[in-house]
Amino acid sequence: MSTKPLAFRMRPRTIDEIAGQEHLVGEGKIIRRMVEAKQLSSMILYGPPGIGKTSIASAIAGSTQYAFRQLNAVTNNKKDMEIVAEEAKMSGKVILLLDEVHRLDKGKQDFLLPYLENGSITLIGATTNNPYFSINPAIRSRCQIFELKPLTPDQILSLLKRALHDEKRGLGKWNIQIDEDALLHFAHGSNGDARSSLNALELAVLSTKEDETGTIHINLEIAEECLQKKSFVHDKDGDAHYDVLSAFQKSIRGSDVNAALHYLGRLIEAGDLPSISRRLLVIAYEDIGLANPQAGVRTLAAVQTAEKIGFPEARIPLAAAVIELCLSPKSNSAIMAIDSALADIRKGKSGDVPDHLKDAHYKGAKALGRGISYKYPHDYESGWVKQQYLPDTLKDAVYYHPKTTGKFEKALASVYENISKLQNDHS
Repeated sequence: MSTKPLAFRMRPRTIDEIAGQEHLVGEGKIIRRMVEAKQLSSMILYGPPGIGKTSIASAIAGSTQYAFRQLNAVTNNKKDMEIVAEEAKMSGKVILLLDEVHRLDKGKQDFLLPYLENGSITLIGATTNNPYFSINPAIRSRCQIFELKPLTPDQILSLLKRALHDEKRGLGKWNIQIDEDALLHFAHGSNGDARSSLNALELAVLSTKEDETGTIHINLEIAEECLQKKSFVHDKDGDAHYDVLSAFQKSIRGSDVNAALHYLGRLIEAGDLPSISRRLLVIAYEDIGLANPQAGVRTLAAVQTAEKIGFPEARIPLAAAVIELCLSPKSNSAIMAIDSALADIRKGKSGDVPDHLKDAHYKGAKALGRGISYKYPHDYESGWVKQQYLPDTLKDAVYYHPKTTGKFEKALASVYENISKLQNDHS
């Protein structure tokens, strides 16, 4: 067997072998169109680990027959890039996958820019960071930016089955018998990380002794050990994990501390810190919201602490956050307001921005930071002046309906009502 990890060996060779990312590589989608037209442009792929950034880059190279090289912005030096540049001069085109592209220093960046400009190097930058904040604008402006989505359990399941049956690159030459609940655990327990699932499967195969018939039997207990996560009892569709997450949020929303701690405990036993963290942050703003704004700040601090210290100690800040969220006053006014605004926009109700709110340069207006006939609120003693902000088609729309759940939102509601009264008085 190859010494290279299973996840490496099973990387797609062409764009048709890519799992997931249909919004980019599906029929008629942008990356597939670029490959089929043989008109590649430099791009940055960002998203969580193990979801296919490197796979897409290697598949693009395999589909186009261009030379493909892989470097890391941190560990590879400028000389390594010079070698790629020389190859690009000789062959006319090289696809360069640059991992951790957000860590590219100025010297390496300045070296790469001319080759990106003339197209001899097509850069595919890979990063887990949001490129709009973490990547230098000089690089970012020369690249298309594509966000990759975590793989679904079904997509990972198909990758696992492919690996089990592939005799050349996968585990097909082995006589493997894997229980269905073990296979489901590999698919569901990695939170969308295909690399983690494939490597855990390989570890299970390599670390399990053959029986007297030469069969490697992998059960749920082995899968849990190799993935280092406890399993939920999956139903046929594998929904049990999501049922627990749903019950977790609904228990907090319903202010039932004991139920919320129970479901938190089940998630902790499964070792699913990413799902716990994400769900708590969502709850802090969706369900508690403006009734207790500091809950969001404290929840973020608890989540960051948990991620830093890891389990088992992570259970302590997580429990503190859950108890506070349960016993906080609840308000969904923020999510209801934005969803109401989005509903109008998605129905085509947008309209033109009023002229006095347009940029100061609108139709030659002087660049004073104010549009035509715009009334600058700071020029008025009260800090407020009557003028229309919404487009004409929506000028009477009301999206925010305050609740008086806690001191903070009561204060907001009071200001909101005073402004509404002023608007009505001046109409």
